[in-house]
Amino acid sequence: MFVFESIAQYHKELNNGSTTCLSVVEFYLQQIAQQKHLNAYIEVFAEEARTRAMQLDQQLQQAGTHTAPSGQALLPLFGVVIGIKDVLCYEGHTVSAASRMLQNFKAPYSATVVQRLLDAGAIIIGRLNCDEFAMGSSNENSAYGPTLNALDNNRVPGGSSGGSAVAVQAGLCMVSLGSDTGGSVRQPADFTGVIGLKPSYGRVSRYGLIAYASSFDQVGIFSRSLSDAALVLEIIAGMDNFDSTCSSLPVPAYYRELSTPLSETAAANSNTPATGSKNPEKQYYKFAYFKEAVEHPSLDPEIRTALLTKFKQLEIAGHTVTALEFPLLDYIVPTYYILTTAEASSNLSRFDGVRYGHRSALPVEDLADFYAHNRSEGFGKEVQRRILLGSFVLSAGYYDAYFTKAQQVRRRLFDQTQLIFKDFDAILAPTAPTPAFKFGEKTADPIAMYLGDIYTVFANLTGIPAIALPIFWHSNGMPFSLQVMTNRFEELSLLRVSASLV
Repeated sequence: MFVFESIAQYHKELNNGSTTCLSVVEFYLQQIAQQKHLNAYIEVFAEEARTRAMQLDQQLQQAGTHTAPSGQALLPLFGVVIGIKDVLCYEGHTVSAASRMLQNFKAPYSATVVQRLLDAGAIIIGRLNCDEFAMGSSNENSAYGPTLNALDNNRVPGGSSGGSAVAVQAGLCMVSLGSDTGGSVRQPADFTGVIGLKPSYGRVSRYGLIAYASSFDQVGIFSRSLSDAALVLEIIAGMDNFDSTCSSLPVPAYYRELSTPLSETAAANSNTPATGSKNPEKQYYKFAYFKEAVEHPSLDPEIRTALLTKFKQLEIAGHTVTALEFPLLDYIVPTYYILTTAEASSNLSRFDGVRYGHRSALPVEDLADFYAHNRSEGFGKEVQRRILLGSFVLSAGYYDAYFTKAQQVRRRLFDQTQLIFKDFDAILAPTAPTPAFKFGEKTADPIAMYLGDIYTVFANLTGIPAIALPIFWHSNGMPFSLQVMTNRFEELSLLRVSASLV
């Protein structure tokens, strides 16, 4: 039986002939069928995956001797089986954002990240379940029904990228892509016990990603290892002429650099000293954490204790861990929901049943009726709620009181974050206030659900990269993670810091 450990290990097995792409695809198709009850996949591209696997196997036989990803003789993602969240366009395939509104819509082109995966040799095995239009923290808002947490089917997998998280958690693909607008990669990674990486805003192209909130959305990665996350990030990151918000900064060789000791890198490049290093063999970091975050009444006591214990262990190991006052914490969630719902109300206005989107069969008297029927039937309750809230904060009487004020808070958060990173290498935080909760536990109280985003939305508001590292277990048997954040476009530092923490 095939056992996946890492992409490098998988490539070694391909190289020595102990497995084939086709046999691996068959293995994953069997796993998906056996665990269909998890509802991680909305659609499986079975025949297409088999065909591509056979083509890759044929290429492998014709080429002869090959190497692992770092050798580059083999395409870096050669034969890697990947699932994509149902908000990423894949030409000729349905993309519905888990909504009735786009139930039969076929993508006319591929998202940049999807095309880059394919160009690197990946096999896209299917599209993954999520909260409708990526709006949710539990995967209970999907038109296709909820995805189940593989560790406890009575608990949510988190959202909105719940299907992407469970696919990696349950071994239904090697890595997966999700999207993170306010924690939609990191929180489900936390709930399912896998790694969830959100890059800096602008590091990865959003072209072909169905928009929720355009100044917040970012494609993210789920994996079982940091090396796999680094490799996939290296492939999908970088400038894209189709996305004006995409940075033109060069993309580091994350995969190779992550495995290279920092002392060697510093010796090779005098412009990148080993910050804070007390000796060339070991890297010491200056960590910060927000006192208000760890002391917040919403934080589960076991999570608080685990974090404080970890901080103490880091200090004993020689790192610096400093508690910072951060009085803006309670403003983060309101600011996030004002701005994201405003952007959502604008972005989702295009789905009206005219050019595309659900069209109601009910009789109409005028254009207003036509729009009302289409959108009421096409959108679920949570999406409707956020559109209404966004329309309210953008209305003439409330624009300055809400939207303008929220933009000012966002700017203040960014400025304070830049000051923090002048003195510290990384910020440590909880990922979610509790471990995975049970289905139905928070659906009756949207405010309680929204407040669960208190620790993740900070990175989206400020545009910095963040990662959820699954290093803890709760007494209820569920995992939870440590969240790590670094400054904008410092994903390499984020990966290196993370490697020192796991």
